[in-house]
Amino acid sequence: MPRVLFVCTHNSARSQMAQAYLRQMAGQRFQVDSAGLEPTQLNPLAVEVMAEEGLDISEQRPQSVFELYRQGNLYDYVITVCESERESLCPVFPGITKRLHLPFDDPAQLTGGHDERLAGARRIRDQIKQAVGRLAEELA
Repeated sequence: MPRVLFVCTHNSARSQMAQAYLRQMAGQRFQVDSAGLEPTQLNPLAVEVMAEEGLDISEQRPQSVFELYRQGNLYDYVITVCESERESLCPVFPGITKRLHLPFDDPAQLTGGHDERLAGARRIRDQIKQAVGRLAEELA
């Protein structure tokens, strides 16, 4: 079974959403993880917009790319989901893998009131869903 790792800086939103979508879309065809360079707590906006889609990510635990590496985990695909303009900050997971980059804005950088930030998080969620759908078809 191919192993897929989604990576972003904090493993608090984008990589968590991508992980949830690939699990939903691909079922048991892939083993899917997500991790970050500097993991923090889950972004409440990400949890809220994913719940709107019927996907509960509230119990997912942000984890460190370094911890996965120390555990000896290897992946067939490592997919970074950091913003294009901040790509230099995207962590790199070592090993023999196919590396892909799917850039998305960071929900943590959204500004405005709750409704404005929620609308931005929905936009990012929908972009991730669309990209992961294409990815699932390509990897199948």
